[in-house]
Amino acid sequence: MTDTTSNVPADRARTTELSPIGRFLKATEIDTRMLGMIGALLLIWVGLQVISSLRLGVNPFDFDSRTFLTARNLWNLSVQASAVAIMATGMVLVIVMRNIDLSVGSAEGLIGMVMGFAQVHFLVKAIGLELGNPWIWALALVIGITLGLLIGALQGFVIAYMEVPAFIVTLGGLLVWRGAAWWVTSGQTIAPLDATFQLMGGGPQGAIGATWSWIVGLVACLAVVLLLLRGRQQRKRFKFPLRPLWAEAFLGTVTCGVILGAIWIANSYPWPIGIVRRYAEANGITVPEGGLFIAHGIAIPVLIAVAVGIVMTFVTNRTRFGRYVFAIGGNPEAANLAGINTRWITMKVFMIMGVLAAISAAVSSARLNSATNSLGTLDELLVIAAAVIGGTSLAGGSGTVAGAMLGALLMQSLQSGMVLLNIDTPLQNIVVGLVLVVAVWLDTLYRKRV
Repeated sequence: MTDTTSNVPADRARTTELSPIGRFLKATEIDTRMLGMIGALLLIWVGLQVISSLRLGVNPFDFDSRTFLTARNLWNLSVQASAVAIMATGMVLVIVMRNIDLSVGSAEGLIGMVMGFAQVHFLVKAIGLELGNPWIWALALVIGITLGLLIGALQGFVIAYMEVPAFIVTLGGLLVWRGAAWWVTSGQTIAPLDATFQLMGGGPQGAIGATWSWIVGLVACLAVVLLLLRGRQQRKRFKFPLRPLWAEAFLGTVTCGVILGAIWIANSYPWPIGIVRRYAEANGITVPEGGLFIAHGIAIPVLIAVAVGIVMTFVTNRTRFGRYVFAIGGNPEAANLAGINTRWITMKVFMIMGVLAAISAAVSSARLNSATNSLGTLDELLVIAAAVIGGTSLAGGSGTVAGAMLGALLMQSLQSGMVLLNIDTPLQNIVVGLVLVVAVWLDTLYRKRV
């Protein structure tokens, strides 16, 4: 029923010398660092659930609505983590190439302010589009992405072709873009934003509902199974060692279980009573005596983050550009001698980072239904922390998109938990800083071992 993991007798002998856990990890080829991150995330969730329950004097296993592990809190957690997760996927490429981008938070703030200004003032008053016109949100998004691309291109050009260190260029960008964001509206907040644009921020209307959520989940599970089958066929084709059938089944079952579990949690979070009542009145629906349950389902910003993660994973793992990025990060001199245009690749990486900052700006401003001067403040630290915690080495040459997104979820879990526990903002910043330092220290220890 199973295929051996290797056709070489020596490999089989070494496998038998491993512990049961070691044999399991070898057979399934699970990344131990990713497994450790998942364990840390679950430990944080359980710890916050216990602490929040004890503070309220309730049983942690009752899952009181005021504690951490509730459908409402986890749904909000996923929405709040989306913007950082989107930018973290690009920060992986930046750090892999031995660079850094300290300007992403300020760029996010500037782009969000420009998109807000475009919706409320420029497109309506200067161009003459009526409020509610379906082109408003699309044009505002195009303007934001174009601005992000230009910001990334400018910084990338200075870094790659003028040979100014990325730390200095992006540190300057941190100050310049934050000042420019204030200058656009003289410090005024722009609100409200276009109704369609707001859907990118989540909320009852910014989610796809229960039915479509289950459809998306089932399609995702089917994709997981097809990818496992295709991977197995590719291994056979090139005569690579095969995973045992039980390992393939285990990976598929666990992955689909996680996907469907996340869908179930999203569908367990109902619309607020007031919104349900207004929705029922507007659509002529009679609300039963026990109330009407309408599930949120998957939030649109979460879908955007997942889509970005899939695209960025494909770019890093399946394209020549992605291989060049890792080659440059591993050994810049050798990559240059091999004929790789390291300057152009560097510039493109920062352009991608700018586009991702624009997408994050759209998600963040849509969630707040406003463009504020504080948008994106300190997000650069959260993005860098997410990438590093996710396994991206500051020495360059290694990192994963999935790890960075998981790191973003971990960082947001800490912040959300501290807010739930009424911990002051200064102490929250202290915890985030300590977590970043510890993550880099653990990364250093790990690389010394391997």
